[in-house]
Amino acid sequence: MLLGNGILISGVMHVRAITYRDLVHPSPSSAWATVIFLVPPVLLLIPLIVFLDFALIETLQGIFPLSSWEEQAFANMVTDTLPAIVATCLIAPLVEEMLFRGILLRSFLNQYPRGVAIGYSALYFGFAHLNIYQFYLAFLLGLLLGWLFERSRSLVPCIALHMAVNGTVVAWSVLGGSVENAVAFEIPAIAWLAAAVAALTGCLILRRLLRQRPGRAG
Repeated sequence: MLLGNGILISGVMHVRAITYRDLVHPSPSSAWATVIFLVPPVLLLIPLIVFLDFALIETLQGIFPLSSWEEQAFANMVTDTLPAIVATCLIAPLVEEMLFRGILLRSFLNQYPRGVAIGYSALYFGFAHLNIYQFYLAFLLGLLLGWLFERSRSLVPCIALHMAVNGTVVAWSVLGGSVENAVAFEIPAIAWLAAAVAALTGCLILRRLLRQRPGRAG
């Protein structure tokens, strides 16, 4: 899948004469300024996103129990081998953000109102995961990632958020947890509260920094 996405991205970039700089950071602002000011508040969202991920998977499993094949598939996604970690935490977020936000959403923003464009790209992002357990989180995460790109005109905060989510889930599994068996509602209330406070702080900072809507993408 990653190889196919990479070929698709390369083909679109060649046809449309887009450079990697134009794809990853089409914003006129400095890439370093984006890293310094936007990435830290984005990372404050991670604990709550991961907790909600566990809660959502737990709820869905109560409705649609995992088959043995699906349990094995999820386990293979978060193994502690170096190739799996590199693919899940580095390559997949980079390639997926380039495709779903850098190409797909950017094209949609030139054709539809921003809410519709973000919704369509999030829907495609959810379906691309090919299972109901990841669809809902990917769709909701796609809405957030789409908003980040639409406001910042940069994939930098999107890639940082995507890498951090995947990396946290993999770290949880490597340290002895199990995503498919995570019991979100047994996480201490103080941890939920701390995650909510961190996420609220991050949202307020991002809202203030990205308050002014930029022009439409080229």
